[in-house]
Amino acid sequence: MKLALDGMGGDNAPKSVVEGALLALEQIPNLEIQLYGQQEKLEPFIKIHDRLTVVHCDEVVEGTDDPARAVRRKKDSSMARMMDAVEEGKADACLSAGNTGALMAGGLFKVGRIEGIARPALATTLPTLDGKGFLMLDLGANADARPEHLLQYAIMGDIYAKKVGGLQKPRIGLLNIGTEDKKGNELTKAAFGLLKEADLNFIGNVEARDLLEGVADVVVTDGFTGNMVLKSIEGTAGALFSMLKEAFMASTKTKISAVLMKNNLRDLKNKMDYTEYGGAGLFGLQAPVIKAHGSSNAKAIYSAIRQANTMVEHTVISTITDTVRHIEID
Repeated sequence: MKLALDGMGGDNAPKSVVEGALLALEQIPNLEIQLYGQQEKLEPFIKIHDRLTVVHCDEVVEGTDDPARAVRRKKDSSMARMMDAVEEGKADACLSAGNTGALMAGGLFKVGRIEGIARPALATTLPTLDGKGFLMLDLGANADARPEHLLQYAIMGDIYAKKVGGLQKPRIGLLNIGTEDKKGNELTKAAFGLLKEADLNFIGNVEARDLLEGVADVVVTDGFTGNMVLKSIEGTAGALFSMLKEAFMASTKTKISAVLMKNNLRDLKNKMDYTEYGGAGLFGLQAPVIKAHGSSNAKAIYSAIRQANTMVEHTVISTITDTVRHIEID
């Protein structure tokens, strides 16, 4: 598998990106990486590897750049060049921890949408208490959605859960304000009917409070709602660990308790660690386009690369393409 990697994207780039790439090359034998970026900034962290190619780019897409303008004007940026590689067939997938909007815009303009998918969706695996995780989409690619878009999200999520997650009959849930069939707004009511009639293991409406308990394997919603849920989960998890740390450091007695519970606390943190789950995939494009978290460390970059590799190996894109070929785009 040939992966195009943006070496300049993310808060900890290029160090974490390069280190994650080298770790991936050690762990994934069939992987080749094309690393795009400013060579003088990449070189201090690079080790010579026969499956690593560095491609110099003069420009960088910054986090503050306007997404569409950055893709159009910064043609020699690391992000634009890596997507050019996918468009030209020189790479099977691409990955960046940089500007999310620019990556989505570039994915649409350069990689292109799958015929039959009206709107691509941003999807990622979120942690659950049992450690298995669940796939959620859309997480912000589209603020608004129509019922047929949610059906397409469910179909793509179902294929991903089967191909990558190894589930035979993934449980598909529709995020709503209650579990009753008639609950919700016009969007969720109409989407409920479409999902119920589809050839999916649709379990009905699910509530946000049950997500971390693993109520479903795939959860679909509009991008506006999904993005707020994602950030609420991230914020709550961060606040909870901060409160736990403060409580355990409050006195000598609690510090001793922290030492005794060290392994249990580490297991809890690992269970809720996003770096284990990879990045967010832009589902609905003609090749895997993966967005790693902006604050990704080397471990998170490696997990995102592993995710892209798995999507290519298990032919996720071609399966989605074949499955939605009959769906009409309004």
